[in-house]
Amino acid sequence: MPLALLALAIGAFGIGTTEFVIMGLLPEVAGDYGVSIPTAGYLVTGYALGVVFGAPLMTVLGTKVSRKRMLMLLMGLFIVGNLLSALAPAFAVMLIGRIVASLAHGAFFGIGSVVAADLVAPDKKAGAIAMMFTGLTVANVVGVPLGTLVGQSVGWRVTFGIVAALGVIGLLGVARLVPDMPRPEGVRLRHELAAFKNVQVLLAMAMTVLGFGGVFAAITYIAPMMTHVAGFADGSVTWLLVLFGLGMVGGNLVGGKFADRALMPMLYVSLGALAVVLALFTLTAHDKVLSAVTIALIGALGFATVPPLQKRVLDQAHGAPTLASAVNIGAFNLGNALSAWLGGLVIAAGLGYTAPNRVGAALAAAALLLAVLSAALERRAGAPSTVVTGSAPAEQRAAVHH
Repeated sequence: MPLALLALAIGAFGIGTTEFVIMGLLPEVAGDYGVSIPTAGYLVTGYALGVVFGAPLMTVLGTKVSRKRMLMLLMGLFIVGNLLSALAPAFAVMLIGRIVASLAHGAFFGIGSVVAADLVAPDKKAGAIAMMFTGLTVANVVGVPLGTLVGQSVGWRVTFGIVAALGVIGLLGVARLVPDMPRPEGVRLRHELAAFKNVQVLLAMAMTVLGFGGVFAAITYIAPMMTHVAGFADGSVTWLLVLFGLGMVGGNLVGGKFADRALMPMLYVSLGALAVVLALFTLTAHDKVLSAVTIALIGALGFATVPPLQKRVLDQAHGAPTLASAVNIGAFNLGNALSAWLGGLVIAAGLGYTAPNRVGAALAAAALLLAVLSAALERRAGAPSTVVTGSAPAEQRAAVHH
């Protein structure tokens, strides 16, 4: 694998850390600014919405810029956003910093996916995408726990300062290691937008929303589920999330490897198994050992869908994949927000802390149905429109014989 993928992975590590570390630091941030925990939660929601809207916005703004230069500009935006968060004198300023950083998220992964795929042979594209996303998964194993520990020990501002420094390293890595890859000649914004007329692109994005939404329906409420249902101590949630992160790392690498060999079968297996495991989590959540194993499996199966879904979008978007790739990253965050909302609804309805697992199972099952539909439509579109048989008209048979 080219060294350029390392630079992309470092950038992904920083982005993954800043996205998720805030969840462990909400009490400290809320206390410093004198706001409630729900109000501090806007730092999570604002970031997610910034990714959803920023992915297409930043990609469109970068249509006249080479992909390497756009990646560097995005890392610069990421650095500015995190520095603003670290130095923010008021809560509103920190929220602005979070949104600024989030604007880089979707476009970086979207453009980075295209660059990663272009760096390798056609039969290694999903694996290259997976290598970049490894930075995001490792962030959940290393960056988030360490960032939380630093923030709780010496101050959350230090954490965001460190994340900004990671952004500088990522920027230098992109500048030094990523080759100058200009945009393909003749590709305009209208070509990028035309990809959204392709039903296969839209189906892949819907699978992204539903499949990854299934993961976050459960994981969003993992803390109350594990402490109130499984009986873990509050301090155990951190290492349970590390288990989830380890599962993500393994699933991402396996998904990338097998997606290059058999993309749609990989989606069938991962989405089907994810639906089953999430459904079983309503039962295994009552046992400490089984719940820990299940959390790791959810991380593995959930992230095993990421490289194949991202590659599916790149394949179906044809000669203008950049915008579609970036929007698909926004779709992951849209799935996170949607599933967290649905999970909250079923808990508020009095169905218990394990109820979000049933929501997640339903979402993953729906994604599987869309995958089957997508493959069926593809087979149908690829079938010959006219089949010549012995009963064909004489002139048709003559033409074939000639």
